[in-house]
Amino acid sequence: MTAVDLDARIPNNVGLADDPKVRRALEHWQPRYLEWWHDMGPTDFEEHEVYLRTAIDVGAKGWANFGHVKMPDYRWGIFLTPPSDGETVGFGDEAGTRAWQSVPGEHRGALRRIITTQADTEPASVEQQRLLGHMAPSLYDLRNLFQVNVEEGRHLWAMVYLLHKYFGSDGRDEADELLMRRSGDQDKPRILGTFNKPCDHWLSFFAFTMFTDRDGKYQLAALRESGFSPLAHSCEFMLTEEAFHLFVGETGMERIIVRAAELEREDPNGDVRAAGGIDFDTIQRAINYWFSTCLDLFGGEISSNAADYFAAGLKGRFREQQRYEDHRALDSMYRMEAVQGDRVSAMEVPLRNAMNEVLRDDYIQDCQRAVDRWNSRLEAMGNERRLALPSRRFHRHQGLHAPFSFDPQGNLISAAELERMRDQWLLSEADNDYLREIMQPVTEPGKVAHWIAPPSKGIGGQDRSFEYVRR
Repeated sequence: MTAVDLDARIPNNVGLADDPKVRRALEHWQPRYLEWWHDMGPTDFEEHEVYLRTAIDVGAKGWANFGHVKMPDYRWGIFLTPPSDGETVGFGDEAGTRAWQSVPGEHRGALRRIITTQADTEPASVEQQRLLGHMAPSLYDLRNLFQVNVEEGRHLWAMVYLLHKYFGSDGRDEADELLMRRSGDQDKPRILGTFNKPCDHWLSFFAFTMFTDRDGKYQLAALRESGFSPLAHSCEFMLTEEAFHLFVGETGMERIIVRAAELEREDPNGDVRAAGGIDFDTIQRAINYWFSTCLDLFGGEISSNAADYFAAGLKGRFREQQRYEDHRALDSMYRMEAVQGDRVSAMEVPLRNAMNEVLRDDYIQDCQRAVDRWNSRLEAMGNERRLALPSRRFHRHQGLHAPFSFDPQGNLISAAELERMRDQWLLSEADNDYLREIMQPVTEPGKVAHWIAPPSKGIGGQDRSFEYVRR
């Protein structure tokens, strides 16, 4: 690992200056990336100056600079945290052996698939969010949207570097394909279904960054444990940036919830929509939709691929080294619930085959912590409303629960009943039409749209009235 070279055409700390083959390949890919950004990034904002943080180091302190920059001029770079001496594979059949600095031949296909799938989510989310700038509730929120977008772009660069560096012509082909797929395209969609869903208003954006980016946190954390050292150290730094995306989602949802409680109290009939806000039923439907959709991203509850990835040392559990003593997981069983006959009952499977579900457990616990925080805010305001996560069985399209229908509490119901109640449990077109209607852009510094509470403080040492985006 070299010092950070900020003056290079592609800022990096991976020694591109001493690796001419990879440097030329990435410099050839760079104009294609910028063309994709121009075509599929935030629309009509290329000439705006945005108060963005830009990575300049990988240390815990002083790792980013803040300043106004036009997004096409953003300094996307490649940053890996430095490896430590004597790194070993931390889990699976190879636990205790030396970590790999190059790709083991027997794991080449699996690693390329893992990296490509992770990489594909990054431009997909930018594409899903590209129109949201036209209905931003404040300059503060507009800036945060763009910060999320440019950092998703940097995460793409992190994965593309690995593809170019370690996978030869196959990796270069995969990197090119990443710029050719499009979110929601019928012919060339993104790899994972969630990243083809519309995200066309700010309730969905906040729910997306709350739930979908939180899935990203757990996937990256599992890959941070990888025995392939360059992947592990790419994910470590990506998680530093990912934390802000989660902050945007969790606090954005909270601000909508707080404003709903205020409007419910102020309106004579307690009608939040009549007061121009987002009512609690709609908020709950957004939670139901995005949370359940994101549960599918973890894969099937019983998975031979997950078992193989763990056995090979490619993908571990969340905080594998800190939380677990048995890093081989050969003899343990995992208890889960599934439909058997006409009811839901418990079953046990080998732990390695349940690694997707183990990661999903940690994700659900983290999501519940955020919902508990929102409910605490409501309680402090004297509001009796409470929000809830739906059952992990509700509205699933992958895994054991996909063939069956459940209500949000996880009770087995008929497909006809689910269809009849769909618009009461999930965001409907009527909901989406209403949300787009009330979301008119607010562009005056310090002002915030009627349907959301102001943030508690500004970003990057600035106050809430700072001109975060300017022409």
